[in-house]
Amino acid sequence: METNGRILIVEDDYEIARVICDHLRGNGFEAAWASTGKEGWEEFKASLFDMVLVDLMMPEMDGFELCKTIRMESDVPLLIISAKQEDDAKVRGLDLGADDYLTKPFSLQELKARIDSHLRRYRRYRQQDIDDTCVDFDRGLSIDFSKRAVYLHGQLIALTSKEQEILFFIAKHPFRIFEKAEIYEHVWQQADVDGNNTVTVHIKSLRSKLGDTHRQAVFIQTVWGVGYRFIGETQA
Repeated sequence: METNGRILIVEDDYEIARVICDHLRGNGFEAAWASTGKEGWEEFKASLFDMVLVDLMMPEMDGFELCKTIRMESDVPLLIISAKQEDDAKVRGLDLGADDYLTKPFSLQELKARIDSHLRRYRRYRQQDIDDTCVDFDRGLSIDFSKRAVYLHGQLIALTSKEQEILFFIAKHPFRIFEKAEIYEHVWQQADVDGNNTVTVHIKSLRSKLGDTHRQAVFIQTVWGVGYRFIGETQA
């Protein structure tokens, strides 16, 4: 049965989350609930959602960090729902990539109206951008972001989950330099404690599988003393 969309609610207050979930389901949406920021991130990675509702004050990973993390991976609409009314909280949330900010308490009718509005815009954007889900690069590399598959000269490459997450993360932001600690914190979702050696090992294995082992890098470039960046050139 077709639904109006799949919504992820990341909210640590059970009663608020239950009311929102019930209202959305009653209006034809699928709704999933996560009670912490970290749980929300894991849920987001495990499924496909059309929109995410994010509370700010949550354990493990607050809403600001969750918005930043999701926005690095996806253009899905992000709506902050928070009791924080200060302008600086609103500005910070929007600067981190949220599309809207709704202050508690709010009416369920207004919430649905905002959801409908953002979903209309997002679906128009996705329709225009549908051909870009698979990107072909020079030197035979193809990345299908929607199917989460990587090909080299037409052959599927067997990557570990962490290798794939690293590649997708840096390839979605080409030519941007990422520090090793930044890559580790995004992919492993915890603070780096081993001097970044884990990232180095995974990058080395990833390069080997991509055939990027020549002295002159063609896909993943080391920026000495800083980190790495993806330098693959898209085909014209």
